[in-house]
Amino acid sequence: MLAVARALMLAPKVLLLDEPSMGLAPIVVQSIFETLREINAQEKLTLLLVEQNAQMAFSLAQRGYVMEAGKIVLSGSTGELAENPGVKKAYLGI
Repeated sequence: MLAVARALMLAPKVLLLDEPSMGLAPIVVQSIFETLREINAQEKLTLLLVEQNAQMAFSLAQRGYVMEAGKIVLSGSTGELAENPGVKKAYLGI
């Protein structure tokens, strides 16, 4: 969170986040994503998020891109991606 706060001090137009949930306890991850949601809504700040926790990413994002081996293989709204059978199986555990 300190890194996010420091980045916000510069009044960016876009906030880039790489794996903000990595290695953290689920309750901390929930807190971070709630804070990011508030920042996005209140500050009207665009977030660019790289995240392997697809469920958390989908809860925050409006649009998503699925990458495999460094290449984009799917893109669309998070709703569309969440309904994709391949995404469900590979990333959502459904």
